[in-house]
Amino acid sequence: MNRKSFLKYSALGTAGLSIPFTTRANTSNTVKQNAPVGAVKITDVKGYELKKAHFVKIETDAGVSGWGESDGANRKYSTQYLEKGLKKSIVGKDPFDSEGIWHECYLKGLEAGVGGIHPGTLAGVDNALWDLKGKLSGLPVHKLLGGNGLDKIRVYGSYGRNQNGRYETPAEMAKRAANFVNKGYKAVKARMQIRQQNVNPYPDDIFECVKEIRAAIGDDIKFFVDFNNGYTPAEAVVMGKRLYEHFNIAALEEPVFQQDYTGLRQVVDAMDIPVMAGEHEYNKWMMKDLITIGNVDIINADVIKCGGITDCRKTAAMAHAFGKQIMVHNAKPTLATAASLHLLASIPNGARFQEYAGDRRDQGYGSVLDVFDNYFEFEDGFLKVPEVPGLGLVINEKAVEKAK
Repeated sequence: MNRKSFLKYSALGTAGLSIPFTTRANTSNTVKQNAPVGAVKITDVKGYELKKAHFVKIETDAGVSGWGESDGANRKYSTQYLEKGLKKSIVGKDPFDSEGIWHECYLKGLEAGVGGIHPGTLAGVDNALWDLKGKLSGLPVHKLLGGNGLDKIRVYGSYGRNQNGRYETPAEMAKRAANFVNKGYKAVKARMQIRQQNVNPYPDDIFECVKEIRAAIGDDIKFFVDFNNGYTPAEAVVMGKRLYEHFNIAALEEPVFQQDYTGLRQVVDAMDIPVMAGEHEYNKWMMKDLITIGNVDIINADVIKCGGITDCRKTAAMAHAFGKQIMVHNAKPTLATAASLHLLASIPNGARFQEYAGDRRDQGYGSVLDVFDNYFEFEDGFLKVPEVPGLGLVINEKAVEKAK
């Protein structure tokens, strides 16, 4: 169904007319004709574990399906949780009642935990619902959300130091940063991946690592540094100030343990540059504490960890009221990237940057990327916001089945 037909029939819906569906259903050979406005029902929800990702498919009796991505960290169990936990609160519902679906799923599944598999799998459902609603209405998701006029989002090249259990040398880190710049990126983020289990590392070569990276990318490239929760508050301040003074880093991410909001605030208050956090907050209530206790400057909400687009939008609205910006955390070059682009293209307080590590084929994502019939347009450090109805990536369902 195209946008013109949808708008025509929607405008006449109060007169008792209906939307003619002509798309063949995926699960049968029948075609549903003259479905009344608002009568589309969800018939099934399925999970797909891929090599580096987990996808959710929502099918309807209109023959139109929506696809979303959930948190891949639990992909081996997400399909089972979807089938045995969330599915009963989804099937039979109107996909445009997505707010109600979200809350029923979230509240009934709380015993599974406030973080991890529960909000991560629900995120896949929610993102799939937005994709579905976009397809049913013929609109890209950012238009459904209320677009802010942006048609492209600046991205920064993000990469981690830990490669297959081995920490890269400063020279290796510098080379990878330079590769992003050579491809047209105007900003990079180096994830030091110190982690809480190695807090306040000794010996500590982070200073030397950042020095090598800055020399490789030049002075004009915006440079973010992620400590990945690796310091106590006092040590984070000492190192953060040294890096800012010598190498003009633009922001510092997750300097202390993710649950230490008072310690985070100590760092925020001491630093002369923005401090970022948010990838380990899994709902708007945790985000509230991050804002009001941690006082973080920039929130890196994650649309496949923090309950999907629906809850991340609420985080964005709350952050806006406190004068905070949303950057988004995004490690997946797939449907998660698409959902992140639509989020940033629909809010007033986006930080004009999105985390994006490229297609990551060299890191095992080839089989996942091969399930798409199209891909993002990257140019001069920007990704274009998809204008295809829904999230904008076209799924090849046969390829998904082969990639499972």
